[in-house]
Order: sequence, then C-alpha cells, then structure tokens
Amino acid sequence: MDRQSTKEKPTGKLDSIRHSLGFRTILIGFLALLMLVPLFMAKEVVSDRTFYYRTAIASVAETWGKEQVIVGPVLVVPYTEHIISMDTETDEKGETRTVSRDIFNDKTMVMLPKELKVDAEIIEKHRKRGIYDALVYQSEVELSGHFDFTLLPSKSSKKNQMNWKDAWIAVGISDTKSIDETRPLRWGAGSNTPLKPGTLLPELLPSGFHASMKDLNTDLTLAKFSIKFSVNGSEGFSFSPTGETTTANFHSGWPHPSFTGDIPPTQTDVAANGFDATWQIPNIARNHPQTWLLGKEKHDLYALKSGVKLFSPVSLYAKIERAVKYGALFIGLTFLTFFIFEITQKTRFHVIQYGLIGLALSMFYIILLSLAEQIAFHMAYLYAATATVSVITLYTISILKSFGRVMLILFFLSGLYALLYLILQMEDYAMLAGAGTMMIVVMVLMFATRNLESDT
Repeated sequence: MDRQSTKEKPTGKLDSIRHSLGFRTILIGFLALLMLVPLFMAKEVVSDRTFYYRTAIASVAETWGKEQVIVGPVLVVPYTEHIISMDTETDEKGETRTVSRDIFNDKTMVMLPKELKVDAEIIEKHRKRGIYDALVYQSEVELSGHFDFTLLPSKSSKKNQMNWKDAWIAVGISDTKSIDETRPLRWGAGSNTPLKPGTLLPELLPSGFHASMKDLNTDLTLAKFSIKFSVNGSEGFSFSPTGETTTANFHSGWPHPSFTGDIPPTQTDVAANGFDATWQIPNIARNHPQTWLLGKEKHDLYALKSGVKLFSPVSLYAKIERAVKYGALFIGLTFLTFFIFEITQKTRFHVIQYGLIGLALSMFYIILLSLAEQIAFHMAYLYAATATVSVITLYTISILKSFGRVMLILFFLSGLYALLYLILQMEDYAMLAGAGTMMIVVMVLMFATRNLESDT
C-alpha cells in the first residue's frame, strides 16, 4: 500500500511492463469494471425495495379503494309494446275477411341523459403501510342533469304502456366497496328516493348502485336529477361521457395531475396549491346511441372515458433507481481522477486502494436508500453524500499526505454529488443536464492532462 514514485526505473522487462502507462490504464479500467459487481448488488437491493413498496401500495389500494371509473346515470324503463296485427283470412267457402289481433311485447329501454354534469372534489390522503406511504384520495361526486322523456316509446304511440313501477336509474362504479357515503337521489322539484346496491345491469354496468323510479314523479317535461356520493380511490379518477352533452369539472389540492383518457380537458389550471380541469364532450365523440333496447343491442359504456391520475413527478424509489444508473459513471470518473493524480503528480495508488474507494462509492446508494425510507429525501441524500465523501477524503489524506491534493478530490466529489442531486430533481431535462455534466467533466480532465508527456 506504500506510495512509490513513477520515476523509479524498471529493472526488467516485466517490471517495465508493470510500470508502463498502458498497463496501468488497463488495470485500473479492469478494476472499474469489477466495481460494477457491488454496484449491481446495490441495484438489486433497490429493485427489491421498489417491489416491496409497490406491493404495499397495492395492498393499501385493495382496502382503501382502487382506481375509480364513474359511468352514468342510466335510466332503464320496462314497457309493453302494443301492436295491432291485421291479417286477411279465407274461410272454407272462399270468403275473405280481415281479422285484427292485439300483440303485446315486453321490452326494456335504456336511456342516457340528455345533459350530464360531473362535479368532483378530489381530496388527497396518505395512508401508511409499514414504512411505506401510499397516496390515495377521497372524492366528493355529484352527477346532475336531465333526461329527455320525448324519446320514450309512449310518446310515439299511445298504445305503448310504460311500466314505471319497475323502472330504475343505475350508476356504474368500478370499486363499489369503497363508497364512503351516499345521499338519496333527488328527482324533479323535490321528490327523492334512496340508493340501493347493484345496478341490475350485470352486462352493461357490472358494479355500482341503483334507485327505483317507483315512487318518483314521471309526469315531467324536464326530468332533472341529482346524485351525490363520496367514494375512496387510488391512483386515478375517471368518468364516462354518457350525456348527449357532458360537462365535467374536477378540483383538487394535488399539484401534480396527469390527465388521462381518450379526450383531454378543454381547460386546465394547475398551480402549486392544486388544479382545476374542465371537460366539454358531445355525444358524437362516442360510438353508442342515446337510447336502445336492452338485450337487443350491446354497447360498451366504458369504451370512452377521461379523467386524471394523481401523479408523483419523481417518486423516492424512482430517484434512487436513477441515481444507481449514474453509479458506473461515478466510479469511472473517480478512478479516472485518481489516475490523473498518478500521472500528473507522480503519485501511485495501490490497486486495493482503488477497490476500497469503489466500494465506498457503491455503498452510497445503500445508505441513501435506507435513510430515505425514514427521513426526507433531500436530508437522506445530504447525509449519504457527506458520509461517502468524508470517508474517501479521510482515506486519501492518509495516502497522499498532501492537504492541497486532498482538497481537490474533496471539491471534485462534492461537486459530483451536488450535480447528481440536481439531475435527480429534474424530470424533463434530466438527460440534458447529465449530458452537459459529462461534457464539463471531460473538459476539466482534458485541461488537467494537457501537459502529459508522451513517454510517461
């Protein structure tokens, strides 16, 4: 481990090769590649913790509520279609006569709202599962609008008999066990009816709730409705534009929305204290009609939907995974820096010393991960970087015996970790910042080696 001057004259051919710059370069390059092994092991630890985190988040979502999709409301009206059939019959004497027959067909009409308004207040919540924090939400939802009763079969023929006592309104919700609170359906000027479990439409709306039309006033020109409920969920919240015209207004205090779905919002306002988003969607954007007969036609009300995800720009584990990706670069640049010290300052490091410095650099990511799971990421990064830089600096003091040279290494490592922190905080410009950092480092190294002699 003793330093030795690079000016010592080799005593033999093997000694000459061992002290040559080319051999030294290959040896240090091989050591740098060998350091990828502990770096890979650190990456595996990060991957395992990421898996445990995602498992914990999925477990929280299973009990609190999954991603919610709201569909409806849908008005379902059974009716009896009365048809008079006129047939011509010929008797045994050859005389013909016209015979009328009454035919009654039981049918069920599905009707979508003429106008639908979806108002949602999405309130962020945090739930702990062990050391992991899960971002979830509670949403206060109101569905309002009106149905167009002029589309009912009774309007086209007075002989059609509407069976209102068996009619119902259904609303689809993807995860019904997470419904927190409901209020009665408000109908017309003041009548209301309680909500009941299930949609009674297993193929159209597999899960949700419904309200009976039995006690509601159906002699209305404008059949207005209002449905309010509270639902828990995680990750995202979406709606299906079932109205002939659908307007949706979302409000939340979460500052990082990611608008998803088939149709983007027409207006958004995203600020540090939350976001507001508005959708205006006409019925021509979808592929199903305003009314159809149940059992005769099949339509997918979930085919077209829009909404938002509560997006975390750079999560804890994503930051650490990105940091590990720069590990090979860190080890390579650090080894290269020490190697330049060798050839410029005529000081030689032992291969074991290179290996121990590489291990210290690899340990940074384990320290960062273990601390970041307990405290804020910026503090964890500060402690992990300080510990790593301090250990390497103290180690090089005992090797170089020069305060000035050690200060150069201290400033280099500190600057490297500071730049890595800035890159990790970026999202859209991380690659640009990384490329710029690499170019600056190369320029500095080129400046430091500009006076190297060819026979060194």
